[in-house]
Amino acid sequence: MKRINSEALQIARHINLFLNNYIPSQKSCSPHTLRSYKYTLSLYIGFLETEKEINSVNLRSDCFNQIIIEEWLIWLMEKRKCCPGTCNNRLASMRAFLKYLGSREVSLLYLYEEALRIKRKKEVRKPVIGMSKNGVKALLSVPNQKTKTGRRDLVFIILIYSTAARIDEILSLKVKFLFLDVPKPYITIIGKGNKIRTLYLLPKAVVHLKKYMEEFHLQTNDTEAYVFYSRNIGVHGKLSQTAMSKRIKIHAKNAHEFCKEVPLDLHAHQLRHAKASHWLEDGMNIVQISFLLGHKQLQTTMVYLDITIEQEAKALATLESESEKKLSKKWKNNNSNLSDFCGVFEMER
Repeated sequence: MKRINSEALQIARHINLFLNNYIPSQKSCSPHTLRSYKYTLSLYIGFLETEKEINSVNLRSDCFNQIIIEEWLIWLMEKRKCCPGTCNNRLASMRAFLKYLGSREVSLLYLYEEALRIKRKKEVRKPVIGMSKNGVKALLSVPNQKTKTGRRDLVFIILIYSTAARIDEILSLKVKFLFLDVPKPYITIIGKGNKIRTLYLLPKAVVHLKKYMEEFHLQTNDTEAYVFYSRNIGVHGKLSQTAMSKRIKIHAKNAHEFCKEVPLDLHAHQLRHAKASHWLEDGMNIVQISFLLGHKQLQTTMVYLDITIEQEAKALATLESESEKKLSKKWKNNNSNLSDFCGVFEMER
């Protein structure tokens, strides 16, 4: 039985520490970001194992050199049918790992320097798909206000549209981040990279949110409770994105029947897109929009210039009803595969 070489053990150990210690504590608390890093390394290890016949015996640092990474990117496009944007994201994740590896093993820093020389794939920018103001009005009219779930869904849609926040930012909102009884009501959002931003609420959203809090949080003054919580777990269990996304699609299907401007495959991020484009249509400065959206770079916000239709400068409230205050209704042995050895899940084949 062949022995596992010490360099392979070193690499596997660093992969494990990178994914389970470094990324959660240093890079991001987002489970989606962590999943992306894990998936990238799983794909790369799977590529080494299936295409390069690398295992726990012959795994070396040279397996992460520029030439092999470039071959991996071609493999992603040709065999996995990944688009250029996805390949660029995978490359960014690989660079992050190699930067970490080089910081722990100075002799391997050259791998990161090589990875920096790999050119990103040329992307064709996809148009941002939002929704018209009529579509938003139609969507807000369909949640059944005779049911508790319908009333919750309406408040969620109003809040995510009126603030243009990301779905996870709203689902992560806790009671302690609501400031509704002040001259200018607002909520505090914790965005990507734990960046905090303040989002002011218009009267219509405040009225709906207060009504919601009276019904769903009347029995508790727990400031750590989630505003939108899981009924199965309780107020300390965050409602999942999957559950809320399904609800939004149900409402979109119902609204589409009488308003074709509501996409059948509507997702929460389109409500964010819609609000951003409506702000732009109504004359708001793009720098202000970038701040409200929590974008790190202004260039990210510029995509919304493509989806503006009306060029009139009206009020900040993009729906007439928003200004109303009334409420209308691991490596175990060398017999295991390379994925197990490196501590990543096995790539789907």
